[in-house]
Amino acid sequence: MIPSGTIRKPRGAYAKTAARRREILEAGMDVFATNGFRSGSIREIAEMVGISQAGLLHHFSNKNELLAGVLELRDDRATEYVDTAAPAGIETIRGFVRLIEYNAREKPGLVELHCVLSAEATSPEHPAHDYFVRRYIWVESFLTEAFTAMRDAGQLAAGIDPSSAARGTIAMSDGLQVQWLLRRDAVDMAAEMRNYLRPLLTVAL
Repeated sequence: MIPSGTIRKPRGAYAKTAARRREILEAGMDVFATNGFRSGSIREIAEMVGISQAGLLHHFSNKNELLAGVLELRDDRATEYVDTAAPAGIETIRGFVRLIEYNAREKPGLVELHCVLSAEATSPEHPAHDYFVRRYIWVESFLTEAFTAMRDAGQLAAGIDPSSAARGTIAMSDGLQVQWLLRRDAVDMAAEMRNYLRPLLTVAL
């Protein structure tokens, strides 16, 4: 591990480049969330940050690379609610529910972006295919580890398989997002997820 005191903050042109990339990603997230990936344009994103298309392509070589960066930024934001560095267990699941509450407060377009892209990306030719394959493998492993730790701690109901619980939780989350997009006033995603999880647990969420 590198002592924190030896890490230097980016300076000069490098810092400006990093800041500009972040600004582009934020704009890309807004555009893709509002218009979708296929309709969202490089030109519109460039205009939002006040640069030319050529200037944007200096930071991201094409639209697919920009999309990958936007998806990674969305995942980075999720770690504010689910601490991926903390020991796996009940707090992981509680954080997962907090993340669902956060998603319900976000612009609906961001949830829609995930739903639409994850469905479109089932095609191996889609630019986000590999990202979603890796993401689902990682999320399933992450939740399985949490449910396994809970089983070992006596916090998982008898007969519940951690891997099955992880896949069911992911499926429930994805399905709730679709239902919420269709009927936002009628569906409380976090409440429904808690209702799903309670019979699996021996402790309170």
